[in-house]
Amino acid sequence: MKNRDPRAWMWSDAVEMLVRAERMQRQMFRPAPGQARTPRWEPPLDVLETEDELLVLAALPGVDPARIKVTINDGVLMIAGERVLPPELRTAVIHRLELPQGHFERQLPLPAGRYEVAPPTMVNGCLLIVLRKIV
Repeated sequence: MKNRDPRAWMWSDAVEMLVRAERMQRQMFRPAPGQARTPRWEPPLDVLETEDELLVLAALPGVDPARIKVTINDGVLMIAGERVLPPELRTAVIHRLELPQGHFERQLPLPAGRYEVAPPTMVNGCLLIVLRKIV
């Protein structure tokens, strides 16, 4: 039987939610399946659709935009690139390294249609890809 003291069950629920949130974060930044020997990971995405556009936001904090490649092939959007530690941090003692490093790749099947890709931009640590619908 659950404790009837609201503080006890609220604390228990809060701790349980924090554990679930941590597990979800680890799953978001899980290594991508693949045969490559280099580290691979998949950035989380948000996909929004308006009447005229499909907007894709990829969480890529700390990634140099020059290291990102965006392509559409057979109705699949592919975002690929690499996050590398800056040279000045390579000799630092690492106490915690939660942001994934190395090669990343994310493939997203697009809704049926034709799209024109606007040049991607970085917005608050996210890559914004605007796909204009071609009628």
